[in-house]
Amino acid sequence: MKTIVFIGAGSMAEAVIAGIVERGAVKPKNVYVTNKSDRERLISLQQKYDISILSAEKEALTYADLVVFATKPKDIHQAMADTRPYLKKEAAALSVIAGVSIATLEEGLGERPIARSMPNTSATIGKSATGIAFNEAVDETMRTHILSLLEAVGLVQVVKEDDLHAVTALSGSGPAYVYYLAEALEAAAIAKGLSKEVSRSLIIQTLEGAAAMMKQTGEEPEELRKHVTSPGGTTAAGLQALERHAFKQVIADCISDAESRSRELGAVETVKK
Repeated sequence: MKTIVFIGAGSMAEAVIAGIVERGAVKPKNVYVTNKSDRERLISLQQKYDISILSAEKEALTYADLVVFATKPKDIHQAMADTRPYLKKEAAALSVIAGVSIATLEEGLGERPIARSMPNTSATIGKSATGIAFNEAVDETMRTHILSLLEAVGLVQVVKEDDLHAVTALSGSGPAYVYYLAEALEAAAIAKGLSKEVSRSLIIQTLEGAAAMMKQTGEEPEELRKHVTSPGGTTAAGLQALERHAFKQVIADCISDAESRSRELGAVETVKK
C-alpha cells in the first residue's frame, strides 16, 4: 500500500499515524492528513511525523490506495461528500469512528472496499487492541494490507460488524477504565502515606506484571487471582471490599452503558441517512 490519506487529525488519527510511521508500515512522505479547519494542528502533525498535509487541490486523494476516516461522528457525512469525487474506484476506505456503520460508509462513498475498525489510543506506542469488520468488496489482498497496517499498531481481531459495539465498549474505551483504576489506586496509596512517585511506579509495574502473567501463562484470570489470594490474608480482605461494593456488577454496567451508547451513535447515523 503506497498512499494513505487521513481525513481527520484528532487523537485517534495521530495514534494510528504515529504507530504506522514509527514502525515503518508506510513511508512518512506517503501519508497525508487533513481536517476541517485547524491548520495549526496539521502543521504540528507534519512537523512531528514528517508526513504531508493534503493540498487544497486534494491531489493525493486521486491516487490514494486507502482513505482513513477519523473525523467526529457528526462530520462523517460531509467528509465523505468532500472526498468521494476524488477517489479512484478501487481505493479502499477504513473508518476508525465509533458508531458509523459500513452501510453508512457504502452509501456515502459508493461501491468500494470498506473496513470499519475500533482501535484505541494505545496505538501510539504500538499496543492498540483493535476490532475490525469488512464489507464484501474487500478482497484478500486488501484485507491483508489493512490488517498489516493495523497490526503495526497492536493486536487486531476480526469480528462481525455488530460485535464492534461491544469491542468499542471493551477495548476502544478500555484504556480510560484502566487509567481510572490507576487514579483510584494512586489516590488510595497516597492517603496511606506513600509518595506519589513510589505509588505510581508500583502501580505501573503491578498492571504490567498482571497483564504479562495473563498473556504468558495462558491461565484463566480466576485461577491467577486464586494464586494471589491466601485464605484470611490481605488480598482476601481487599477482594471482600470489592465484593461488598458489587465490583463485577459495576464493571458489567460500565461495558453495558458504553455498548449502548455506541449503538445509539449508530442509530443516529442511520436516521441521518
